[in-house]
Amino acid sequence: MRKDSSPASVPGKLFLCFETKPLVATLLALTLVMVIWNLQPYYENLISTTSRCSAASAASTTIATGNVSILPITSPSSSSISEKKVSTPKASSKSNADPNKRLFSAYGKAASLFVLMGAYRGGPRTFAVVGLASKPLHVYGRPWYKCEWVSSNGTALLRAKAFKMLPDWGYGRVYTVVVVNCTFPENPNLDNAGGKLDLRAYYGESPRKFEKFTVLEEQPGSYDESKYRPPYQYEYLYCGSSLYGNLSAARIREWMAYHAWFFGPKSHFVFHDAGGVSPAVRAALAPWVRAGWATIQDIRGQAEFDGYYYNQFLVVNDCLHRYRHSANWTFYFDVDEYIYLPDGRTLESVLEEFSDYTQFTIEQNPMSSMLCLNDSSRNYSREWGFEKLQFRDSRTRIRRDRKYAIQAKNAYSTGVHMSENVIGKTLHKTETKIRYYHYHNSISINGEPCRELLPLSAKNNVTWFDKLPYVYDDNMTKVADTVKQFERNAIGSIQVLQ
Repeated sequence: MRKDSSPASVPGKLFLCFETKPLVATLLALTLVMVIWNLQPYYENLISTTSRCSAASAASTTIATGNVSILPITSPSSSSISEKKVSTPKASSKSNADPNKRLFSAYGKAASLFVLMGAYRGGPRTFAVVGLASKPLHVYGRPWYKCEWVSSNGTALLRAKAFKMLPDWGYGRVYTVVVVNCTFPENPNLDNAGGKLDLRAYYGESPRKFEKFTVLEEQPGSYDESKYRPPYQYEYLYCGSSLYGNLSAARIREWMAYHAWFFGPKSHFVFHDAGGVSPAVRAALAPWVRAGWATIQDIRGQAEFDGYYYNQFLVVNDCLHRYRHSANWTFYFDVDEYIYLPDGRTLESVLEEFSDYTQFTIEQNPMSSMLCLNDSSRNYSREWGFEKLQFRDSRTRIRRDRKYAIQAKNAYSTGVHMSENVIGKTLHKTETKIRYYHYHNSISINGEPCRELLPLSAKNNVTWFDKLPYVYDDNMTKVADTVKQFERNAIGSIQVLQ
């Protein structure tokens, strides 16, 4: 028999009306969502400890919210579950029973074992692989290399221990330049069936830890032995260092015209764009590229690898081996430097005298990049840079940088100022036969280079400027009109921005 009670209050009636099982289930589900939301960093642990029934409730809640992902909003240092799995080192997942045994957890890599730029056949039996490698590894460790030739038809597998060279004279930074020479006992592609050259790069003395990758492939029938002996395609080849910075298109135009005239029609010029070939510079070189005199290679990707001066040692070595059998002589100098032959000599006669040498170095005539004559009879705005910059630093008996030319077929690797890995002799005493005029930093001056004008009397006197003595030298001025006429005949009239 039910016991009568006093009438319930209004809130009590409402509570009784809504006191149903669906309401309880909904409240539980909402509570669980709030817990997950506010305890996001502990989400993984929460899921693993929640009961099967709670997991089912959470699943139904996810379906209700659709495809919306719940992301942490606490601090930037919080990371998703997938990010944690990627960044967690292997060592931290191991249990460490001994509290005095320390674990070392490695994250990422500071420098690559090897960065390949190019690989080239240097003759019937020899190949060169040019790239970068971790400098600390080569300074403090003993990495080494091994070469393998795998024939396309599977008939041959030849191995050869490689010889490595570090030609950047210790100037490398995070990366140093490595040239690997692979010389096999015989031509690995003698049957011309094609194949590939693999390089094994070892981390240290142990032969167990290495990386293996393909550096060069030859298609069946592509090997032509005649490419590796004279006559070569060119007499002279120019290998330029990395071009960077805000370069003057006008100075580039003048440099290119002068040296095309100087070296003649059987020459070729290779430029390397490390960010310095602006649209104006490219426009200045474009007619020469179209005429087949010049090539511009884009090397801007080298910026990812911290080497010396835009990786110029890497660039000159790649150019050496890429064009090793393209010319009799390969010249290395910069775009603010002009090769000059004193006393009316010809380049052919000079190089004939030097033919018994693998390389020869060239002494410089250092020029001012701002001193000009105050001559009202001349229109400097129409003259070229080397035409009006006529004052040479006259100091003697001081050491100056030299540039050089080399018979590339006899070189294993090279540098910026000379090579230390050659077969044959090197000649240094060449100043009476060949020199170069160096207009230091003039290539970076956009606009009028004549910023200091000297009186006409300076032609016959020593002028002191910035505590340095200068004398008048108009050798380059005398050939300016001839060079301009040569440019018009070779590529036509062009307009270049200053």
